[in-house]
Amino acid sequence: MKIFVLLFITCFMGCSCKENKTTKQSSAFNKTQKVLPVLKNDNQPITNTFVLGKFNYKQDNTFIKEDSKFTNKTIYLQKEVYKSFLRMQSAALIEGVTLKIISGTRNFYEQKAIWERKWKTHHKLSPKQRALKILEYSSMPSTSRHHWGTDLDLNSLNNSYFNTRKGLTEYNWLLANANDYGFYQVYTEKNNGRTGYNLEKWHWSYLPLASQYLRYYNAHITLDDISEFSGSEMAKELNVITTYVNGISKHAKANNN
Repeated sequence: MKIFVLLFITCFMGCSCKENKTTKQSSAFNKTQKVLPVLKNDNQPITNTFVLGKFNYKQDNTFIKEDSKFTNKTIYLQKEVYKSFLRMQSAALIEGVTLKIISGTRNFYEQKAIWERKWKTHHKLSPKQRALKILEYSSMPSTSRHHWGTDLDLNSLNNSYFNTRKGLTEYNWLLANANDYGFYQVYTEKNNGRTGYNLEKWHWSYLPLASQYLRYYNAHITLDDISEFSGSEMAKELNVITTYVNGISKHAKANNN
């Protein structure tokens, strides 16, 4: 009987220790999972500095300058994005459609220059109305998808252009084919409940990367991080992260989940 009891106690203690050890290992594994870095292109970790646009993309080895034979401007994109665009551009050209990048990456400081120029232009409006006016088509610094090197503007910055015969042909080609190359129109019509910026037929986002950055942005960035430019106090009043940063099309949101 004593032998049986001793065996039972030994077995119980052994099982308990094993269970406790497993639980601790599981807890440690989960803790490790939480701190694992989210990676951007070329296995570099996504950081707050990156998604806020406060870095020099010209010195970042995940970015590349667009070939000068396609543009007379200095335009940078992430390498993966540019490679996919070139494939899309070639496919479009076969069907008689020309796609030209007119704007690519803009960091915080470049976006700040655009924002503050428009802020001065609308000086007669109240701060809230000034911000709302600019936000029809331009982002506050630290909230632009152009910071990430994943978003590009194509052919024209006027919606009316895409109603012309040539522009409509280009737009319809993009609607039919751009998704095959990872590009999505994120600022569509606002008649389906989308908030934020107005319709931008020219703005296309490379979601295989951009969706990762938006998830990181929502997990790590707060309204307090949107600062250091004229009118930045309006970020909280207008709730720009919910209304504008996440004011994207249903298709883009579906790819972000």
